Amino acid sequence: MNTARMEPSHHILLTGATGYVGGRLLARLTKDGARVRCLVRRLEDFATRSSDRITFVQGDLLKPDTLTASLEGIDVAYYLVHAMGSGADFEKLDQQAAANFAAAAKQAGVKRIIYLGGLGDESESLSAHLRSRHEVGRILQTSGCIVLEFRASVILGTGSLSFELIRALVERLPVMVTPRWVEVQAQPIHIRDVIDYLVAALGVEAAASEVYEIGGPDRCTYGDLMRSYAEQRGLRRWMFSVPFLTPHLSSLWLGLVTPVYARVGRKLIGSIRHPTVVHSSAAKEAFPSAQPLGLSEAMARVLEDEATAVAETRWCDAMSTGGQKEPPAAARAGPRLTDHRSLIVPVPASAAFTPIRRIGGKRGWYFASWLWRIRGYVDLLVGGVGLRRGRRDPEQLRVGEPLDFWRVEAYEPETRLVLRAEMKLPGKAWLEYRVEPDGDGSRIHQTAIFDPRGIFGRLYWWSVLPLHALIFGGMLRAIGRKAVDEDERAAAARSDS
Repeated sequence: MNTARMEPSHHILLTGATGYVGGRLLARLTKDGARVRCLVRRLEDFATRSSDRITFVQGDLLKPDTLTASLEGIDVAYYLVHAMGSGADFEKLDQQAAANFAAAAKQAGVKRIIYLGGLGDESESLSAHLRSRHEVGRILQTSGCIVLEFRASVILGTGSLSFELIRALVERLPVMVTPRWVEVQAQPIHIRDVIDYLVAALGVEAAASEVYEIGGPDRCTYGDLMRSYAEQRGLRRWMFSVPFLTPHLSSLWLGLVTPVYARVGRKLIGSIRHPTVVHSSAAKEAFPSAQPLGLSEAMARVLEDEATAVAETRWCDAMSTGGQKEPPAAARAGPRLTDHRSLIVPVPASAAFTPIRRIGGKRGWYFASWLWRIRGYVDLLVGGVGLRRGRRDPEQLRVGEPLDFWRVEAYEPETRLVLRAEMKLPGKAWLEYRVEPDGDGSRIHQTAIFDPRGIFGRLYWWSVLPLHALIFGGMLRAIGRKAVDEDERAAAARSDS
């Protein structure tokens, strides 16, 4: 698509910069020469990611008084957030966040809001998720700004939720007993086409708010999506539809065989039971040069991108995918509890830190991997994220990204890694690693930290201490051994050269 030329006068605010679409849009905007202000809840997670084109400001859409400064001087605001990763009250949270943002945008004199929602025929009884996406668009219009709302169906791209679901099902199940929703029609669109539309919306002429339904040229079922993936991967797959798989059973099924955990799975199934196809021609009229990829070409592009690079962003990168709520201060039973261990290894800090920065994902946690997997399955059963998110890159880490059922809270190469727990717990937990020189070697510090919520939180901590001695002690020793192995391999490589 030939997008509108970026005007230097645009002052842009981006919400949802940690999300799948938001992260891709941020990269595109800055590549095109824009300067972007990103609204984030935890400013400390982005201390090292600012640049001459990107600034981060702290704010929370559920706290109106934090939004005023972030919108000051802004012409165009992208609204790319939702509360699907939260609990049963996500509709209320969505509406509250949109109302707060609309009021702040009106006060700041924002000229245009660009919003990405979801396709769905309003004449039908929509799922809670789709109903909420449409309601958010209506609430944003109360700002008095011109609101350009894009509604998309399935988004295909490396790391997208839809693609990860399709890939997991097709790769793992040669024979699938599928629910009826697998034959519901959708109109998939490639992530690059979505980004093209969002960028083009900066310069499109609009005298009033508009809703644009966007999608690729092909209407297809979710079964067709899986068949397209299987065909391009050279896999033979058989699908048999049955009538008795309810949305609840379907979400549990997805939780067992895909990266989608139960809380998100239930909302996802609720949405994809409805057809999500384009009926309006408004997008074609406003963006006549748009030529979105068809299904076959889009799937081929995703597979090509998968084979050549790590996904730029993933659906689970968003801070909201942890679904954790800050416990009230009154619920805490006392000071934080810690379990600290240390180990001296006869290697430099760089070698000692290497297994630490590689932790999790496909490499696992170095000790009692079966116990970690059990903990992940238990977390899934109680509505948590489990271990399915893995890690973005097997070698490198960045602050703010998910790592299994943790999130990287702090990262200093060769020195320090802090992981914040996002599994279901009666409190808040962190796992910290520090490496420091010690004589001719290095000392590795490992500290588990727990901020208990109420008496039950403290009882939980004391009950798992015996497991800590086994698991964390074994992990530290395994990390020490791998650090020595890494140093020996590096020394051998130097001698060979």
